Amino acid sequence: MSYPLWQTFRMKNRINGKGTRSEQLITTFGRARLVRVADGAAELRGAQPADHTMAKEWISLFMHEAVLRYKK
Repeated sequence: MSYPLWQTFRMKNRINGKGTRSEQLITTFGRARLVRVADGAAELRGAQPADHTMAKEWISLFMHEAVLRYKK
């Protein structure tokens, strides 16, 4: 079943064409973005100290196997 355009235009796609093909946006924490890069590591980009804390807690629960890097 398809929906009219006015009902679906507000959907936001987390995986978009921005950046290189080897990067994938996982989630955001405030202004920080958690991105998976080509080598399988996860980078936390543009984060403030409070965003670091939220990201570390989320990663410990849902991505405990992730190797985290910080990039400003």
